[in-house]
Amino acid sequence: MSAAAAAAALAPLRQDLRLHETGPARDGSPSWAIQDPVSNRFYRIGWLEYECLLRWPGDPARIAAEIEAATPLSADAAQVEAFGRFLEQHQLTLPEGEARGRMLRQASQPGWRHWRWWLHHYLFIRIPLVRPQRFLRRLAPWLEPLFSPLALALLAGACLLGLVLTARQWEQFSHDVLDSLTPTGLLGFLLALLVSKTLHELGHAAVATRLGVRVAHMGIAFLVLWPMLYTDTGESWRLRSHRQRLAISVAGIAVELALAGLATLAWALLDDGALRQAALYLATTGWVLTLALNLSPFMRFDGYFILSDLADTPNLHERSGALARAWLRRALLRLDEPWPETLPARQRAALIGFAFATWLYRLVVFLGIAFLVYAFFFKLLGIFLMAVELAWFIARPVWSELAAWRRRWPEVPMSGRRRVLMLLALLGLALLLPWRFAVEAEGFAHAERQQLVFAPFPAMLAELRPPGRLAAGALLASFATPELAAREARARAAEEALRSRLGGLLEDEEGINRQRALEERLGEQQAEIRGARAEAGRLAMHAEFDGEWRDVSPLLRPGSWVGVRDALGVLVDPSAWVVDAYVEQRLVERIAVGDAASFLPQGSLGALAATVVDIDTARVQRLPHAMLDSRFGGAIGTQAGERQPLPREALYRVRLRLDAPPDQVREMRGSARIEGRRRSLAWEALKGSLAVLIRESGF
Repeated sequence: MSAAAAAAALAPLRQDLRLHETGPARDGSPSWAIQDPVSNRFYRIGWLEYECLLRWPGDPARIAAEIEAATPLSADAAQVEAFGRFLEQHQLTLPEGEARGRMLRQASQPGWRHWRWWLHHYLFIRIPLVRPQRFLRRLAPWLEPLFSPLALALLAGACLLGLVLTARQWEQFSHDVLDSLTPTGLLGFLLALLVSKTLHELGHAAVATRLGVRVAHMGIAFLVLWPMLYTDTGESWRLRSHRQRLAISVAGIAVELALAGLATLAWALLDDGALRQAALYLATTGWVLTLALNLSPFMRFDGYFILSDLADTPNLHERSGALARAWLRRALLRLDEPWPETLPARQRAALIGFAFATWLYRLVVFLGIAFLVYAFFFKLLGIFLMAVELAWFIARPVWSELAAWRRRWPEVPMSGRRRVLMLLALLGLALLLPWRFAVEAEGFAHAERQQLVFAPFPAMLAELRPPGRLAAGALLASFATPELAAREARARAAEEALRSRLGGLLEDEEGINRQRALEERLGEQQAEIRGARAEAGRLAMHAEFDGEWRDVSPLLRPGSWVGVRDALGVLVDPSAWVVDAYVEQRLVERIAVGDAASFLPQGSLGALAATVVDIDTARVQRLPHAMLDSRFGGAIGTQAGERQPLPREALYRVRLRLDAPPDQVREMRGSARIEGRRRSLAWEALKGSLAVLIRESGF
């Protein structure tokens, strides 16, 4: 580029721009922020860029020479030209020539009334609603007492007390949350979310106003058409202290956590009713959404700005991404790629690791958003928007980087080419080879052979065996019932009377007819006697196998009356144990009889080896064991409002046999891990894609 052309490229700055001195950078050098009052955006610049602005516009070579002569900075024309391109890209210069044409073309683009605008902006739309500065200034004196150390200490103590009290009632709290997952409950959660997020944004605005930062506007943003409140605190970059910027970033989360803490305390102290239910909604939405969403630094939520302020590293995502791309080119392609910026080795490694974590997190989030978009709209539009979202947020960045690799492929040395080809071969091999994936399920372990002893009918306990080991055939319990003995005695007396009458009949025609009637009645009485004896035989319970007789109630004594639902004890065979695990429907096909497995009892550190011996072919209609029900501390969710424990998900029982009996002879709940069949990732992905294509092909 000639000097004249370079000078022409440095267009004059816009006259409405403002320059603010900010706090020093991490290395101690001064920094400034350029404010664009039209878009209310701030651009942080360093010492070199500031010196360029003092001499702008002009010949880049002349500007660089003057900076080197007047300051200890080292500058060249290329750096000045790059800064000029940055200013032009962000429309901070007066448009001339080609730049003016680009701006005209951008201005002629279709607006929100055109379908193209929605195609590019439907994933994120921001609508300003109010300009709250006057209201915030009036509100500031009323909120000032909340910033005192005493108020903050009392608030923290109240939140901590609420957590402690709720931890002591954790089963009740979790049960109430699960019971609230109804249409009415979901409406309550949405209202609580609206209250919580409104106060969240007011927290940002109040702290910003207190620190002298103007809140330009507040409004609503739509992320994949999901409404979210937002507050424009962009002018916080005017603050010289990054700690003050950090206070503004933390304020929203602090308010939301304080609200959740106070709501938790209210739930622990209130009696059942509408107020306690409202406190449950506020506590749940506050804790879950704040910790799971707002604190994440991988998206541009509060966690990102908090981390940026803590590290005093503006544009954290862009800078870490540029470093990670440079590292990939250097490590994989063996290119002599310059680092985008000069940083200490430890800081550069941390930013590269953060970039990879961000990419992985966003891949999962964007895939989830794609399927959400597909499910939200009708089928044809959902498929189209899902394809747009996948192409724009996932495929486009990958393709852009691969295109850069392709352009520079002639520069790649042979060692870099071999490394790339080897990695591709290893990736293909990993996709094609069958891998074993474990299936996790909740279940409980019990003896394979059990004999539960109940009274056959309401009766009086005559004898009850004390707990201990015993052999097959041993008497476990016996019963007596006076009514049964009286019934047998009446039948015997009737039998004797009938036999006597039969013996005294005459051998005439009338006697023969009466004999037939008496014999029928005699047969009835004999059947009654046999029935009474059969029922009397049921009054003695004997052991069906060798085992341990246990769980005998100490309150039962001979002479006590028991019903048919009163358990007297259980005989177990401690030599053979099984586990009934309940597997989700989509995972059952991965399991086969004979697969290796393990069972980890709750509260235990060591797992027990097991083998799959049976898989049910029909789903479980109800949980047969209360210990698995989430309402009683189990891990399987059941439908609220039902007397029977009906699982929310389709579950299938898978029976495992433990290789060795456990140390404790008692039923135990825990987690089962089944080593499923080996699967090729590529084959499974192909099958899943074809299945979805066939299922969704009918419009």
